[in-house]
Amino acid sequence: MTHAAPYDLAVAYRIYPGVSKIPPYHADNKYKMSELCLRSFKASLGTLKVKIWALLDGCPPEYEALFREIFADDTLEVLNLDKLGNLKTFSMQIDILAEQTDAELVYFAEDDYFYLPGALTKMVDFIRANKDADFVSPYDHPDAYDTAFKVERHFIRPFGDRYWRSAGFTCLTFLTTRATLIRTKGIFRTFCYKNWDYSVWIALTRKLSLADLRIYWHDIHHLKIWVKTFMYGTPRLLFGRYHRLWMPLPSLSTHMESTRLAVLEDWPTHFADFERNKERVPAKNETW
Repeated sequence: MTHAAPYDLAVAYRIYPGVSKIPPYHADNKYKMSELCLRSFKASLGTLKVKIWALLDGCPPEYEALFREIFADDTLEVLNLDKLGNLKTFSMQIDILAEQTDAELVYFAEDDYFYLPGALTKMVDFIRANKDADFVSPYDHPDAYDTAFKVERHFIRPFGDRYWRSAGFTCLTFLTTRATLIRTKGIFRTFCYKNWDYSVWIALTRKLSLADLRIYWHDIHHLKIWVKTFMYGTPRLLFGRYHRLWMPLPSLSTHMESTRLAVLEDWPTHFADFERNKERVPAKNETW
């Protein structure tokens, strides 16, 4: 007899105190930006039961205190790491989420994403209701509109209060199942060996589009993506199954990079409104 997992979602949330891009809000204070994003993440969970691993990579003590303020002790595991860097902490996320048995749904989270309230609830509802949803991103990536990737063809599906679009790529913040992660962790692990996130996703989602000259011969950057996809993903391209990635329209989250905010939403207003009303964000034992 099998027993249901005790949680709806397992999350590995990695965070470090540095700034690698120019954020659109609190650009001069990573802690304040991190607090904004983490509180918005908590608000995105709604009534979901969540187990969370916090990967604090070289963070001062106030970051752990922030997580412990927001999440209940029995749902939180804090890992204080000694400046391992982006590649090693992503590898740790893979291991944690593939090996845990607390939830069948798993979420890779990065510290520079802002979420709309209820965002993760809507993503979980979508992946549960759609058998062809192997991966779900919260972020409607601007590259789908303003680079050569805009010539790709997509499926569009209404669900809940959003349309959802199939996509060829996203970043490294995404939802999937533990079973799918175990099946695909080999190609994800290539990111830890200097592959790019673009080419990881394309090896999973876009086998046929690799022959589309309008995309990959467009400029040197896209050509490098094409080359890396074959360098690291040839076995999967030849023998792996096709996976489908979906993202919401309009976006449920945005990457906190000032030049790559998700389209169709007034994010500066969302940031200011959320921070002004952050006392409404539920305490660690409450839901939104």
